[in-house]
Amino acid sequence: MKKLVKKGFIYLSFVSALGILGACSTSNASENANGNEEKVIIYTNADEEPVQIIKDVLDSNGFENQYLLQSFGTSELSGKLWAEGTDIEADLVTMSTFYLDGVQENEQVFKELALEVQPIDDLPNYQAPMTTQEGVIFYNTQAMEEADLPVPTSLADLADPIYEGQLAISDINHSSTAWLLFQGLIDQYGETEAQTILADIYDNVGDHIEASGSGPLKKVRVGEVALGFGLRHQAIKDKKEGLPIDFVEPSEGTYALTESLAVIDKGDDTNPLAEKMLNVIIKEGRADLLQFYPSKLYETDDLAGVETAKNQKVFPETLTPDLLKKHASLVE
Repeated sequence: MKKLVKKGFIYLSFVSALGILGACSTSNASENANGNEEKVIIYTNADEEPVQIIKDVLDSNGFENQYLLQSFGTSELSGKLWAEGTDIEADLVTMSTFYLDGVQENEQVFKELALEVQPIDDLPNYQAPMTTQEGVIFYNTQAMEEADLPVPTSLADLADPIYEGQLAISDINHSSTAWLLFQGLIDQYGETEAQTILADIYDNVGDHIEASGSGPLKKVRVGEVALGFGLRHQAIKDKKEGLPIDFVEPSEGTYALTESLAVIDKGDDTNPLAEKMLNVIIKEGRADLLQFYPSKLYETDDLAGVETAKNQKVFPETLTPDLLKKHASLVE
């Protein structure tokens, strides 16, 4: 009983840290489901682009109709992993790496992997990095010209009152994308100065704070606001498709965090196809993933022809749910 009470207390504490992130999307099942209990069940919090790549790669490599893929919001999937552990229905998950680490530190949920490609970094043996999320400033070229606004060159520039009512960002209480903005400011200016800068940024944002990480770009696309902060790959995609969108890699650096794949360790009940699918995704899907997320994660990654960030950075402290909660408190 004491063990159960202790675990329940730890779970509630962890969920409190997770609770500042709202769902990024509603749960939905892939059409690949046909009721076969032996299917590999995949849970993911990934964006639309990598989800489609996962489906395409699995279907074209002999796994069509052998999996069910379901999308969740970040906090929803994190909560399920923490609460259910190895009893979770999923066999394979993709998730923000720092959340996977938090779950694994509490209980051995993920199995050791035999990866068929070598990551460039020395990583825990249960994770296979999949994508790198990078934060940039983007803007609507037409709206900026009409409002006679200068293009900012730094994150700190976003605190300039000239951008009042013309700036959109995501809410760190609902989206880890906003955390990349916080990381850059805190790392470069320290928490005290970063808090002051953030207060001015939030004044400029006003009502244009979005629950979804992609929300700011949607507002910038239609000219509801002139500029915003969000994910680099989404701004690049819009620009390539001919939309009046351009972006700036902030002078503080392009801060990034990774999302990874992991297999649930269910002992003798572990679905052997889960790890096979994981290896197919990281081997056969890398070229397509690099078109959207051009960061080298594996020794075999080829970045020729892709537009990489000029000054990618990672926050010097280990990313954890508790650190996220601490940073979010700067704007409470």
